[in-house]
Amino acid sequence: MAGLDFLQKELDDLKSQGLYQPLRTLGSEQMATCIVNGKKVVNLSSNNYLGLANHPKMKKAMIEATEKWGAGTASVRPIIGTMEIHTQLEKKLAEFKHMEASLVFVAGIAANRGVIQALLSSKVKGEDEKFVVISDELNHASIIDGVRLSKAQRKVYKHKDMSELEKVLKESQGAPRIMIITDGVFSMDGDIAPLPDIARLAKQYGAFTMVDDAHGEGVLGKNGRGTVDHFNLQGKWDIDMGTLSKAMGSLGGYIAGSQNLRDYLIQTARPFLFTTAHPPGVAAACLAAMEIVQEETWRHEKLWSNSKFFKTELQKMGFKSVLNMEGGSEAWIVDGLPTLSAAGSGQGSAAPATRAVRLPERMAAAELKRMLMDLPGTFEIVDVRPPANLYSFFENTSGKIVEMTVGPNADGSGARSVQVVPIASES
Repeated sequence: MAGLDFLQKELDDLKSQGLYQPLRTLGSEQMATCIVNGKKVVNLSSNNYLGLANHPKMKKAMIEATEKWGAGTASVRPIIGTMEIHTQLEKKLAEFKHMEASLVFVAGIAANRGVIQALLSSKVKGEDEKFVVISDELNHASIIDGVRLSKAQRKVYKHKDMSELEKVLKESQGAPRIMIITDGVFSMDGDIAPLPDIARLAKQYGAFTMVDDAHGEGVLGKNGRGTVDHFNLQGKWDIDMGTLSKAMGSLGGYIAGSQNLRDYLIQTARPFLFTTAHPPGVAAACLAAMEIVQEETWRHEKLWSNSKFFKTELQKMGFKSVLNMEGGSEAWIVDGLPTLSAAGSGQGSAAPATRAVRLPERMAAAELKRMLMDLPGTFEIVDVRPPANLYSFFENTSGKIVEMTVGPNADGSGARSVQVVPIASES
């Protein structure tokens, strides 16, 4: 076997394990009902939590900014790619997060990689190898990538286990820098990190804290400010990473924190230094999204109202409740809902548009099968991401819940999935 000949075997292995996932093509806007692979389907898989991706104000802002500033920036930010619209957005994000400053990256993964590597690097040869980064075992892949890019000592604690975190902190005493990083809302399980306990331990043992709040933003906190706001930790948490690609309906990631943090990252964060800046239209759309979430507060309220209704109806259908939703103590928009594979086998007028997760980073199906305890049939790995577009979904289906039937994946793979057929058929 020579060159890239190994790829065919790797692809065959993925297919035999039911882990191969062909791309689906969206033929319409990212809506509650949309066209996937040429077929009209019910969409429960996007990250469009607040329905902003198609908001008229955002589309208008993007068009107007493109006409004024052009289609692109043609430069990285540190040279001549920073436009007024970028600085306006960063000011608005800092205000939103109640932080001194913010810095926008082209994507959340770039923000995580850039910040972790920058803060755990040193100009003094060998010093960065004395730094320590401590990470929850279920943190997002982008955090794991950022940790791997650093030369710091890597320590992982059991999921949300504060006793083990404290043990690791004690073992790390004497390190010049100690960083604790966690998801705010864990992207695969939907539970919330115990930020108050982490902040307390960090202060006690001289560490600094960072949270990836990609899935908490738009969902938790006042007007969707996120997990830090949810726990009233303003001033007690060091670094808040947010995204503009999910609830905010556009594209990008950002870091909110002190002015010194922003200034340092501008000089040292490689994904910021070496990536072309956001097109002005994208920055304008993000800026409009920040205004919308603070003006149209009903969207955040509607999201929680719909999610609780959806959960109640799923329980009536026999799905086992796994997480407590009362009082918003957990950010799971729906639990017990398995992955719905797009463009099923044609039952009814609509099929699910959620992705059948293969989760190469977490292959243990047993951890996720608990979500399906009361549902007949045998399932392979499923995605337990919360269905995002509930606001639009319930508007378009008049509050009707869906029925679920078991069937094979549309691509014929061995993994099983769930089809969705609306109770009230669409015309």
